[in-house]
Amino acid sequence: MPMITTTSDLAEACSRLSRHAYVAVDTEFLRETTYWPKLCVAQLAGPDTAVIVDALAPGLDMTPFLDLMRDERVVKVFHAGRQDIEIIFRMGDFVPHPVFDTQVAAMVCGYGESISYDQLVQRILGDHIDKSSRFTDWTRRPLTEKQLAYALSDVTHLRNVYHNLAARLAEQGRADWVNDEMRVLTSRSTYDQRPEDAWERLKMRIRKPVDLVILKELAAWREREARARDVPRSRVMKDEAIYEIVGEQPSDVAGLGNLRSLSRGFERSRQGEEIIACVKRALATPKDQLPVIPKQKVTPEGALAAVDLLKVLLKLVSERHGVAVKVIATVDELEAIAVDDEANVPALSGWRRELFGNAALELKHGRLALTFDGKRVVTRVVENGAVANGR
Repeated sequence: MPMITTTSDLAEACSRLSRHAYVAVDTEFLRETTYWPKLCVAQLAGPDTAVIVDALAPGLDMTPFLDLMRDERVVKVFHAGRQDIEIIFRMGDFVPHPVFDTQVAAMVCGYGESISYDQLVQRILGDHIDKSSRFTDWTRRPLTEKQLAYALSDVTHLRNVYHNLAARLAEQGRADWVNDEMRVLTSRSTYDQRPEDAWERLKMRIRKPVDLVILKELAAWREREARARDVPRSRVMKDEAIYEIVGEQPSDVAGLGNLRSLSRGFERSRQGEEIIACVKRALATPKDQLPVIPKQKVTPEGALAAVDLLKVLLKLVSERHGVAVKVIATVDELEAIAVDDEANVPALSGWRRELFGNAALELKHGRLALTFDGKRVVTRVVENGAVANGR
């Protein structure tokens, strides 16, 4: 089972694949020691073609692959494709479109929350994936026949799963539901992350505005440093060190050297000096330019009980229609609905409103009741203060 290792063979394979309506895509990459994912192998499958590309082959130009990913006449099929798309975005500075994600489609079709690929293959196709090659070091060459077979089966199975789910969505009239979900996956902002926004991934309780400024400065500095050196963020500085620096606010390298979360001698490095510069810059922020710390969200009295009821209704709707709870509404959305009938949340728009949002508002205002029918929870319409027919 040879891999494609030349640009001419890749161009010929991508040309054949581009004649079809879709291509199943998977990638094998390494990220443990780098900031940017390093593409090692790419697998592609159309209705009658399946190939493996050695992305590390000397002299191989991946442009034909990127051209195929850029071709809007061809649907790109992934499973949990965010990291695969991130690799393509990094390589070509674009987001593939249109995209079909089988994990999202499976949630819409009733296969539960974030189902794994091997579970989906087993449930839809009845096949069992050999997981023994899952932890392969894909940078090593040569790859064994077993490893290549494992890599190729990922996209040949994916091709068949796609056919099954697409047919099921069409039969249920839910294809547009999946298309709605693809908007975030195919948005450039999902992958074009700014260092200035890196602080948002950190989990630290902020009490003072200046603490937030320091946190933003340090997180942005670490992000830029990790990118420049192409190493994981934790190799530059661990989250715990950022939290300690925010708390202690050292004013010089000697103060930095007293922190337990940093290795001995770190304060004497270039990075130590840059960190102190970040802290000083943050502390020098004029008071009128300090950010406002968002007040902790206070749930109005009685709203928690409403949220609990909405959770029951959501689970009921999820089971009745075979759609994963996660796709219909989040807990934050339920809290928003509990306090505001006009809340700007996905659950109150489009197909989600028809499926759940309208019923949620009816329940909230006492026009819908949750009752027991034997051992089952059912919904019943309330008319003139009395419970009527069940649903």
